[in-house]
Amino acid sequence: MEGTNPVNKKLTAALSGGAVLVLALSGCSSSDDNSEKLNSWAKQVCDAVQPQTKKITAANASIQQETSDDSAPEAVQKVDSQAFQDISDAYKAMSTAVQKAGAPDVENGKTKMRAAVSELNTLSTAYADLKKKSDALDVKDQAKFAEGLKGVAVELEKLSKSGSDALAKLEEGDVGKAMAKQQSCKTAAGSSSATKS
Repeated sequence: MEGTNPVNKKLTAALSGGAVLVLALSGCSSSDDNSEKLNSWAKQVCDAVQPQTKKITAANASIQQETSDDSAPEAVQKVDSQAFQDISDAYKAMSTAVQKAGAPDVENGKTKMRAAVSELNTLSTAYADLKKKSDALDVKDQAKFAEGLKGVAVELEKLSKSGSDALAKLEEGDVGKAMAKQQSCKTAAGSSSATKS
């Protein structure tokens, strides 16, 4: 299993960067008062996002677990495929949650909300594409599989670095403060930072 091990490590490293995206949706603590409307918006988004954050964290953990030892290509492919599907579904659900909550009650709220929804949809599509690429890898040929996995790892790394600018913008100022007060956002931040060790 010599061939895929260095690639597995690269895949694992790229994945831990993905946890940063999840952290973007978790706010930072503050005790400032926000409007009732904004707090209500933040609660709706945080409550919907929390289970998705857990799903992404679990998917990342499953890939890290499978790629950290000398697993057979078939096993790695199966776990990667399921994990990429789960992550894709989670980002799609987050996008739907933000869209459903509507624009936050802040300046340029609608623009920020649309940008975040678009970014989440893009991430969802990107992970769905990674699943297709992973599914198409040749598990019968160790060298080809390792080479293909390297390509997946490179794309995953790009994805995790592409950042979450629109999400960060959505959570600037009062929105971030309102989200930081929500128990479900605090929990989401805790669970995703725990995996980023």
